[in-house]
Amino acid sequence: MRQTYRLIPIAAALLSIGSEATAQVSVERFERQLEQIRQDTRVRADQNIPVDQRTFVDFGAYASFNYLSLDDPALDNRGMRQYDLTAYAHVNLDGAHDFFVRAHGFYRDFNPGDAFDTEGSGTDGRLDRLYYRFDLARYLESTSGKQAGGDISIKVGRDLAFWANGLTLSQEIDGVVADLQLGQMALQIIAGRTPSDSVDIDSSRPNFDDHTNRAFYGALLSTRIGTHRPFVYGLIQRDHNSDDESTLDLGGSSITTRYNYNSEYFGIGSTGALTDRLAYGIEAVYETGDTLSNSIARTAGGGVSQAAQTRDDICAWAFDAQLVYLVPDIRHTRFSGELLLASGDSDRLSSTNTLGGNKSGTKDNSFNGFGLVNTGLAFATAPSNLFVLRGSVSQFPFPQIQTLRRMQLGTDLFVFAKLNPNGPIDEPTTDDRMLGYESDLFLNWQMTSDVSLALRYGAFFPGDAIISDGKIRQFIYAGVTVAF
Repeated sequence: MRQTYRLIPIAAALLSIGSEATAQVSVERFERQLEQIRQDTRVRADQNIPVDQRTFVDFGAYASFNYLSLDDPALDNRGMRQYDLTAYAHVNLDGAHDFFVRAHGFYRDFNPGDAFDTEGSGTDGRLDRLYYRFDLARYLESTSGKQAGGDISIKVGRDLAFWANGLTLSQEIDGVVADLQLGQMALQIIAGRTPSDSVDIDSSRPNFDDHTNRAFYGALLSTRIGTHRPFVYGLIQRDHNSDDESTLDLGGSSITTRYNYNSEYFGIGSTGALTDRLAYGIEAVYETGDTLSNSIARTAGGGVSQAAQTRDDICAWAFDAQLVYLVPDIRHTRFSGELLLASGDSDRLSSTNTLGGNKSGTKDNSFNGFGLVNTGLAFATAPSNLFVLRGSVSQFPFPQIQTLRRMQLGTDLFVFAKLNPNGPIDEPTTDDRMLGYESDLFLNWQMTSDVSLALRYGAFFPGDAIISDGKIRQFIYAGVTVAF
């Protein structure tokens, strides 16, 4: 018999609140899905500038038309068209002084009634890259001709910070990044905060999708041993959203929730090549810190009441391993596999949120990182309380046909389960373990030097743990990009 009481963020009786929470989770998943596609298809300016060029100037823009149709966790289908315009400029002097800026504006048009929030369709934009980078070794080479034994580079501004396999950190950061190189040793130090319009991991927090303030401080030390690059890191995350407070009106009573999630991550792993055709990446991380507990308590009559929030310790972990094999053929066939494990907490109602979060007075065993790992297009759940197996194959099937030789086709196959069957994920589940299966198809086609096409299709087949009625969730995306 299925148990259906594990709804997020509170009890099943509060349907209106559950509906609002589902919408919030949908926003978070929607942004995660779009960011995964952006990472796969984004146009990037070449930053490998020869030192002997005195000044390099590059600027341009690209426009995209995107169509997306998806089924959210409540099985509501949502359709959207998005028109993007991105402009960038890149200036490099002597290979030592590097300036880069990129701005992105878009018009998002949802089908009637399909918007995730009250804002709905409309125009928006942001400055997603703006930095200056100074490279000491290249400066010495260009001014004195000296070859430095090491290197120090300092980057100031806004850029993407991506560590290891992306399990813990894959965030845009406003701050400072220092890279130090001495022989085979490398040290990266980072200090900064998220842009305020970042989407937060806690979708129960007020304004989680447009006002986030989290600071990151960390260091990653790596070395090169043959074809391997082992690494260790420490990362501190501090929640400066602590003044945020929400009040839930239950008609005669109310629930007040305070928010404060501070975490530290200690990671170890390695990337590199096992053979000339087989590459790998492995990352293990232990999470500590503290969090405020759930603000909701169950009453004897099956209702809910205000609970006193306590500050509880975090004790969680995650592991990710990837293998990639490149077939020596003219079609550049590529096979890859991935295993993802992330701990969960059986006394939570939501794996990521404070509202419906950790039980007061207990350790929080739910892993919550700030990275981006592939958990499917249609399912796209947060990497918490998860067991994921992924297999992938891709190739360029028509290398001898001029118009089609840059067309890549591929598929990803997933198996999803809960690591702790009694723990939650970020949508309603039973105490069963099996979450389901997913098949994703993708096409990337560089049609001309200035025009590219991206197609994505995902189908998630729910397992026994998913409370929805068992229907297949589908995800459809099509995007055309024109550079000029």
